[in-house]
Amino acid sequence: MADDRISGYAAGLYEIARAEGVLERLDSELSLIAQAFETSDELRSVLTDARIPDERRHAVISDLLGSRADDLTVAVAQFLVSTGRIGELSEISAAVSRHAASAAGKELAVVRSAIALDDATIDRLRAALGKATGKQVDIRVVVDPAVLGGIVATVGDTVIDGSVRSRLAQLRAAVGTR
Repeated sequence: MADDRISGYAAGLYEIARAEGVLERLDSELSLIAQAFETSDELRSVLTDARIPDERRHAVISDLLGSRADDLTVAVAQFLVSTGRIGELSEISAAVSRHAASAAGKELAVVRSAIALDDATIDRLRAALGKATGKQVDIRVVVDPAVLGGIVATVGDTVIDGSVRSRLAQLRAAVGTR
């Protein structure tokens, strides 16, 4: 049920943003907001607290985004807060990215890294993941401190785990079996 709702929101947002000519901007802004929401306990607490009036939570979004974000992006964030669905923002954002990539004949690769990646690194990842999957790939980078180091890339149902955490687990397993 939740997957259907997320897919529905994403499909609707994709169509509206495409029709208004702001798809790339909406995709980018939703991704940034989702990342801020996921990494800030304080922001997540304020935006999900139903005891705080919607007007106050909407003001937080307006203060956070100001005039830097497209009106559609602000409206989406405020809608999700009002309906108690702001916790689904990351999933909705990723689904919008998948719609956009699919419409362009590409596959979306979500790359989790402990730090932000520079353009040259993203380009190398795009080429490597494209070669590995045989498809053109759009990259969406998510900064995730839990990764510790390295990256975890997800392309469709395929997960490529090159994280330090994974390597340490492999090392522990190898040492434990001897």
